[in-house]
Amino acid sequence: MSRPLELSIIQLNDSHGYLELHPELFWKGNKINHAMVGGYPRISSIVKEIRNDNPGKVMFFDGGDTIHGTYPAIKKEGFSLVPLLNELDFNAMTAHWEFAYGPKNFEKLVKKLHYPMLAINCYRKKNNKLLFPPYTILEVNHLRIGIVGIAATIVDKVMPAKFSEGIYFTLGNDELSHYVTQLKNEEKVDLIIVLSHLGFPQDMKLAQEINNIDIILSSHTHNRIYRPLLTNNTIVIQSGCHGSFLGRLDLELTVTGIKKFSHKLITVFEHIKPDPPMEEMVNQVMDPYREYLNTVVGQTSTSLNRNTVLESTTDNFLLQSILDAFPAEMAFSNGWRYGAPIPPGPVTMNDLWNIIPVNPLVVRVKLTGRELWTMMEENLERTFSRNPYNQMGGYVKRCMGINTYCKIENPYGYRIQEIFVQGKKLEPDKIYDAVYLTSQGVPSEYGREHSSTNKRAIEVLENYLERSKIIEAPLVGSIVAI
Repeated sequence: MSRPLELSIIQLNDSHGYLELHPELFWKGNKINHAMVGGYPRISSIVKEIRNDNPGKVMFFDGGDTIHGTYPAIKKEGFSLVPLLNELDFNAMTAHWEFAYGPKNFEKLVKKLHYPMLAINCYRKKNNKLLFPPYTILEVNHLRIGIVGIAATIVDKVMPAKFSEGIYFTLGNDELSHYVTQLKNEEKVDLIIVLSHLGFPQDMKLAQEINNIDIILSSHTHNRIYRPLLTNNTIVIQSGCHGSFLGRLDLELTVTGIKKFSHKLITVFEHIKPDPPMEEMVNQVMDPYREYLNTVVGQTSTSLNRNTVLESTTDNFLLQSILDAFPAEMAFSNGWRYGAPIPPGPVTMNDLWNIIPVNPLVVRVKLTGRELWTMMEENLERTFSRNPYNQMGGYVKRCMGINTYCKIENPYGYRIQEIFVQGKKLEPDKIYDAVYLTSQGVPSEYGREHSSTNKRAIEVLENYLERSKIIEAPLVGSIVAI
């Protein structure tokens, strides 16, 4: 390597099945701004332009959370996206919500992809063998590059049991050290890239603990990293969500490693000209559903979004709807991060499916005050643990009917200061009626008399809009950091 060799890396992560333009939230001072962004046709245009400008020097990676999250994606269990993903021509991918259709189904889908699915930490229970290859080696512009994949570790820990039938997940930190050493010493690679779906805090800890990782392409936590992080000589980036952004990392390498790098978080703005072939392919996927998805079912006066960690307006709308259908003292749902914002104005069927594409049944449960306190302490730990490896969530569990006051900086078991139910101080031995969505709303180890209702979330949302017409779902202090 007599002179520096150039390499461009493009990252897409957490696109969640968003194939077309959609609203995205941007902050401006103390105000929310919405802009139409994203979509595979514009992503394809950007990637093609970078490839044309740097022929033979570009790599494109998918961090996972790709084939689930919107109605067209789930209707075909992710398979409708396969031709689009192959057209984008990724070099490798790892996974998280891809397991939502079941591991066997996901394996079938992976066989149709033209690039490898990588995961050093996903094993078959029957023989403890890896479900997917741990790494791949690519030769780009005279460079030998090792790509290691780490899937989301939380799939078998906090997500529904069907996601992990027959498989289990480790954190991947022990395996990573082994594979990095193997790639460096035995495979003699020039560059090691880790494609991770653990989350930004976890990936920063990995980078600090394990030597000789050149780059971590982080996913899962939807961070918009405008300036790359450098720790232990490892570059760490993450590139938002919903396909609203792409991360671009340009490198110059010598025999001693990375000599120079630059980074840009690219917003996939509406003014970018869509790539015609990809636009046609997306239309083929979307057209059968357009009339249904474009149906206006109500209005919102509140900007509905999930961009806030303690409580969100989107989930307040969701929980209001559940309590309207099934009156109870409190309601819970998962602390989802995904779901494009809904600006004030019309609400469509597409918006409802984006809010909760899993469309679960509403479930009733009885909880003691003591169980509620313990459950909320556990959830706060899984969100804010001092040890990033113990963080296992999206955001804080979404709640309605309760007000929890907490000290986020306190250790596990000591964060909650007070809880009120319907404005009254929590009674530890009292039994409360609650409703919830998914096993992350109220895990099975909490409460008694878990009983499914006959209504699913989308129907409940529709019925609520029929009665309410205009949504008002402000933040109400369900979880307050003090």
